[in-house]
Amino acid sequence: MRDHNKAFCQIAAETLTCPGPVIEFGSYQVEGQEGYANLRAMFPGRKYLGCDMRPGLGVDRVEDVTAIHMPDHSAGTVLCLETFEHVFEVWKAFDEVYRILQPGGVFVITSPFHFRIHGYPDDYWRMTPSCLRRMMAGYDARVTGWQGHHTTPHTVMGAGIKGPLASDSADRLGQLVSRYQAWLADQERTLSTWDRISRGLGRIRRSKGERRQLSAYNHAEFHLDLDPSPRALLELSSQAA
Repeated sequence: MRDHNKAFCQIAAETLTCPGPVIEFGSYQVEGQEGYANLRAMFPGRKYLGCDMRPGLGVDRVEDVTAIHMPDHSAGTVLCLETFEHVFEVWKAFDEVYRILQPGGVFVITSPFHFRIHGYPDDYWRMTPSCLRRMMAGYDARVTGWQGHHTTPHTVMGAGIKGPLASDSADRLGQLVSRYQAWLADQERTLSTWDRISRGLGRIRRSKGERRQLSAYNHAEFHLDLDPSPRALLELSSQAA
């Protein structure tokens, strides 16, 4: 897990209504991330279940995210941070997460794009921003986006809310985006002198594309999509009234 993914999840937890139980897929804390990758404190007062395909630190229950042994509508919030690149039948994982989410449930996902192959235990996929946006099209309200240079972003990320929607769903997703972009701007602004020097020196022998990636590391853009279905609009109208 990288700092910006953890920050995206933290801000999602603070801005969205994330009901319990909270289910994390990919909760195994790999060597070097013990404690750091623990997301439980972000959701105080809610039941939290850490799941992974293998037992270990951070794992409460061994589960295959492509065939989850949980009833329909049994999860309030699902987290998949830096997980789906390790899932071979990734489309099944998206379907299963949607199935177990209760109405009004929240799905938070991040995944690397321009990133080294990292097998835990293997590495299969890189989703483009367009791919993630289509994969999350079933959520009545969602934000999907990318971070880095637009030609080779290093990360894609998103959050979706399963309908029926609360009247403030779009506002909350907008707050998630604006707060996350503010966090990124702060990260860029507070770079240490040494980090700035290292970044500058690192550009000397790099290609033009690599230099663009370095300079845009903390840049992010998002799409906000709302489902215009009658069910979603009716719920929004009735709650607004």
